[in-house]
Amino acid sequence: MNVQTTETQIKIGQIRLDADLVVPPDAEGLVVFAHGSGSSRHSPRNRAVAAVFNERHLATLLVDLLTAEEEQVDLQTAELRFDIGLLADRLVNIVDWLGDSRATPPLPIGLFGASTGGAAALVAAAAARDHIRAVVSRGGRPDLAGPALADVRAPVLLLVGELDHEVVELNRQAAKMLCAGTELRIIPEATHLFEEPGALEQVADEAATWFHDHLTVPA
Repeated sequence: MNVQTTETQIKIGQIRLDADLVVPPDAEGLVVFAHGSGSSRHSPRNRAVAAVFNERHLATLLVDLLTAEEEQVDLQTAELRFDIGLLADRLVNIVDWLGDSRATPPLPIGLFGASTGGAAALVAAAAARDHIRAVVSRGGRPDLAGPALADVRAPVLLLVGELDHEVVELNRQAAKMLCAGTELRIIPEATHLFEEPGALEQVADEAATWFHDHLTVPA
């Protein structure tokens, strides 16, 4: 699919966050990506997943949750990537921006979080429960969302690699605290980054189906 990427900036208070927005002409929903663990909107894995979403009639917003200056600090300390409260608060503000912006049509919104971004997506979904219709976590750390898990009302899909043993167990425990619409799916023979042949493609397909099922039907 030949779709255009629009580079934009999202103003939150005194800061501006760089973002890449793709809205297919037949978009039925919009997915905001929450990167984690030192990643950014340039993550090749998330861009590959976003391309599949676009082909499946989903708009995507890949946004850096840290400013360039904060990223430089995080490269030295690795602290901000684990500041789930900060990342989640920015996601909520991004969702608010989407509601006020003329850059996108009024589409139902989902969150796709990877690694620590998975926790941030869940905390944001709990805080903005009236606006988030679905969540997918890829190799995420939902345990870092803490008590916010019990407040998530959106259906959640947890995707974890079979060989990512510690994270599989953390996701199993977190799934027990989430709502009845939660599903945990193990990707066979995959590790944390889903680098094995076909693993990331399966993640993209299952995530796209989840969002299509939950974003394109009445709330």
